[in-house]
Amino acid sequence: MTIIDLRSDTVTRPTPMMLEAMMSTRVGDDVFGDDPAVNALQEKAAALFGMEAALFCPSGTMTNQIAINVHTKPGGEVICEENSHIYAYEGGGIAKNSGCSVKLIKGNKGRINAQQVEAAIRADDVHFPNTQLVSLENTSNKGGGTCYDFDDILAIKKVCDKHELALHLDGARLFNALVAKNQKPEDYGKVFHSISICLSKGLGCPVGSLLLGSHDFIYHARRVRKVMGGGMRQAGYLAAAGIYALEHHIVRLQDDHELAQKLARKLENADEITTVWSPETNIVVGELESSAAVDAYLEKLMQKGILAVRFGENTIRMVAHLGVDREAVERVGF
Repeated sequence: MTIIDLRSDTVTRPTPMMLEAMMSTRVGDDVFGDDPAVNALQEKAAALFGMEAALFCPSGTMTNQIAINVHTKPGGEVICEENSHIYAYEGGGIAKNSGCSVKLIKGNKGRINAQQVEAAIRADDVHFPNTQLVSLENTSNKGGGTCYDFDDILAIKKVCDKHELALHLDGARLFNALVAKNQKPEDYGKVFHSISICLSKGLGCPVGSLLLGSHDFIYHARRVRKVMGGGMRQAGYLAAAGIYALEHHIVRLQDDHELAQKLARKLENADEITTVWSPETNIVVGELESSAAVDAYLEKLMQKGILAVRFGENTIRMVAHLGVDREAVERVGF
C-alpha cells in the first residue's frame, strides 16, 4: 500500500539534489564561528530579507524562544494571538525561558489587528506586567495556513512604534505566505525587529530554522542559543540543505498550494466531513460532527494509507508538501 503522509510538511525528506549539496559541502565548527556553509546560509538569509544578520538554530521553537528572551525582561508580557505557536505549542517556554506572562488576543483564524494590539497594551501601573513584545504568526498554523495582508502588519507596526514595543514574527511558514500573497521578503525585514523562518517545513530541509535581526540582536541571540544548548558543531551539512532550499524550493511552494486546493475539493466529497476550510496556502482543515467522529475518520484514512492528524476537538488537518505525489492524491478518495 502506498502511504500518503499528510500529517505535516515537517515529514519531508531531502531530495536527491539536496542530499548531493549536503554531502559535497565544506564544514567547520559553527560554535567557533568557522563553518563556511553555516556562515553562507546566515548571510544569504539575512540578505534575502534585507536584515543585518542571522543565526542558524536546530528548530523554530528555539528561534522563537531566543527572540522572546532577547526582546524581554523577566516580569514583562508578550502579546500574541490565543492560538499562536509560541504560546500553545512551545512547552510553556515563554514563562520558563524568559519569565514573562502572555496577553492573549482572540484573532480571526490566527490573525490579529492593530486595534486589538492597542487595546491589549498594559497601562503603566505597578499592578500590571510591562508590555514588552508583540508577536505575529504568518502563516497561522491553527488558522489553517492563513496569511496576513501586509497593510495590517504595517498598522500593527505603527502601534508598536508608538509604544516602543519590539515586534517579532514567527514565520515558520513565512515563505508560503510570501508566495501566496506575492509579497517581498525585504518588506518584512523593514518592519520586524526579528523574524524566525523554518527550513524544515515547506522548504524540505531535514533540520533547521533561522533567526533574523540586527547585528546587536543576533549577538545577544547567539549567547542565548548557547545557554539553550543550540550550538552545533559541523552544522554545515545541514546548512547546505538550507542554502539549496532557499535557491530551489521557494517558487515550488505554489505547487503545494494548488495541491491543497485539490485536497480540499476531494475532502468536501467525504460523507463524514461537515465543513472544509478554504485553504489559502498548504494547510487543509476539515470539520466533523464530534471528537469520536474524528477518531473514526482518521482510522478510516489510515486503513487507506492516508495519514492526517487531529487538529482540535472536531477537526482534522492535512498538509501538502513536496513529499506528496499529486497523482497519488488523485487516485485516493477521502
